[in-house]
Amino acid sequence: MARKSYQTEEIIKHLRTMEIEKSKGKTMEEIARHIGIHAVTLAKWKREYGGLQLDQAKRLKELEKENARLKRIVADQALDNSIMKEAPLGKLLSPAHKKEAVIYVMNQLGVSERRACNVIGLNRCTQRYKIKIDPFDEKLRERVIYFAKLFGRYGYRKVTGLLNRDGFNVGKDRVYRIWRQEGLQVPEKQPKRGRLWFNDGSCIRLRPEYPNHVWSYDFVAERTRDGRAIKILNIVDEFTKECICAHVARRITSREIVFILADLFIKRGCPKHIRSDNGSEFIAKILMRWFKTLDIAPLFIAPGSPWENGYCESFNGKMRYELLDGELFYTLREAQIIIEKWRQQYNSIRPHQSLNYRAPVPETCAPDWE
Repeated sequence: MARKSYQTEEIIKHLRTMEIEKSKGKTMEEIARHIGIHAVTLAKWKREYGGLQLDQAKRLKELEKENARLKRIVADQALDNSIMKEAPLGKLLSPAHKKEAVIYVMNQLGVSERRACNVIGLNRCTQRYKIKIDPFDEKLRERVIYFAKLFGRYGYRKVTGLLNRDGFNVGKDRVYRIWRQEGLQVPEKQPKRGRLWFNDGSCIRLRPEYPNHVWSYDFVAERTRDGRAIKILNIVDEFTKECICAHVARRITSREIVFILADLFIKRGCPKHIRSDNGSEFIAKILMRWFKTLDIAPLFIAPGSPWENGYCESFNGKMRYELLDGELFYTLREAQIIIEKWRQQYNSIRPHQSLNYRAPVPETCAPDWE
């Protein structure tokens, strides 16, 4: 039997009947049986509507409905506020940004797509639209980025001219759309870049092309246990990444650098160039005159720019990190032995990422794993 739903007027009528029958001496069960309901339901009605007139009961029912409606409104507003707070920061102006915000809110709060689109202000058809990738547009986008990097001071109009010269035949508005999407812009002020030239006009910032093409050398400072300073002269072949020499001494003058390099030139031949900073030992006249007699061109980096001597600086950092930070030298002789052993392991055993995890010269010495 289907459960009957009673209106407020019927409930008030049955409660009046209950009062009349109860005055006649009948029990709640008999009265409920006479009305056709359960005694528990009759007791519930009495608790809710007992003593109320018909218009009062109607007003109470309307207030309950209004209260439920207000609760739903407050809950919806709280959920909408949570959606807006959870959405990514920034102005959601373009449809692409709004689509990303809708997906993000759906994943974070678990709300429906309809609700997220309504709050963020995006049509559901736009949300479900799948962009069709045009191969020509992708090729055009790559070319725009290429020209923007190649010609840093060119705007989208000049880039459009370059594209049309290459046969793309596109308008500036289409290029401008890609320009904005990729965040490209012409810098208002471009920093000046020095080129470091020789006297003959050739650029000294050259890349090594073969072994013995460019060497670089630099000093690393360390101390023994008693606090006395020691200097390490590191010489690196920039092409092979091999550490040619790691000379350790209390002090190293320009004259001693000449003797060290002379031994290496006899064993390995003379390089075409030697790169260094502007330290007093490296710019000494005795060293410069000697280089000139051997037809070796020195390459000096800009003052205060150690990154221009990147190969040797990188090697110095690895020596510091892998060896010097973990060793305590008691004597100069101990430092010479340990550093020379590490140099041989660096050349013949240690894998180099830039060399596809191979050692620079694995044949220079037998592996020593101890």
